[in-house]
Amino acid sequence: MIPAEVHQLIRMALAEDTGSGDITAAAFVPEGKLARATILAKEEGIVAGMEIACAVFLEMDPSLTVRAFKNDGDSVQCAEAVIALEGSARSILTGERTALNFLQRLSGIATQTRRYVNALAGAQTKILDTRKTTPGWRWLEKLAVRAGGGTNHRTGLYDMVMVKDNHLSVAGDVAELQAGIDRSHRMQPGVRVELEADSMDQVRKFLTLRGVNVIMLDNMPLEEMRACAELARGKGVQLEASGGITLERLPEIAATGVDFISSGALTHSVKALDLSLDFEGTAL
Repeated sequence: MIPAEVHQLIRMALAEDTGSGDITAAAFVPEGKLARATILAKEEGIVAGMEIACAVFLEMDPSLTVRAFKNDGDSVQCAEAVIALEGSARSILTGERTALNFLQRLSGIATQTRRYVNALAGAQTKILDTRKTTPGWRWLEKLAVRAGGGTNHRTGLYDMVMVKDNHLSVAGDVAELQAGIDRSHRMQPGVRVELEADSMDQVRKFLTLRGVNVIMLDNMPLEEMRACAELARGKGVQLEASGGITLERLPEIAATGVDFISSGALTHSVKALDLSLDFEGTAL
């Protein structure tokens, strides 16, 4: 189900594009003209945002007939049909770009994520997204990561504690850090707590603390990550590798024994999947 805030985002996107009205469609497309159109994949990939794209057209004109041929997470080949549309030619033309903007970006994220997941095939390590998302699009972009087979990290600042280097710079010594962890659990019982470490010495200290679920290994060399995995073995604390993550490095990072690899590249620097909308040559 699409959340209310995403429906609002769809309305905002349509309003941004249409403004006072689609003057091109009004001038060149007769009112009442009916047509059929299809959204086609122009390259191989993984689709995401199917429900969102369909919702754009129905928000534009509830009388349109919209049929999706794919579900989020499905693969598509070049020239394969994704969505079929039937109804007002003006409405289809006016909603085209907004629908494609959602569908192409989200499918690009899903496609990128699937590449990362495939690179980890056979490993126990999971690929995580981050909070490096387009403002206002986080629900959508994390949906796309799941469609690609990835795992969502925390949604925001409210559903998981993550103590990073800037927090540590003002948190004080280990005793104060433990006090903060304890306060977190009192404030929100059951909350997961993650601490960021950039050295083995920090990892050793963090492993002595109560209530820690995950330690992030930030920009550590492979040898140090492997040693940290040995330190953490049997202590009930998971490890997450982060920083300098590339597709090519995933297998060797997973081989160190970390539980997770997080990458902002899943969402902040993806190429949109090439999709286009084409009208049939004859109108209804």
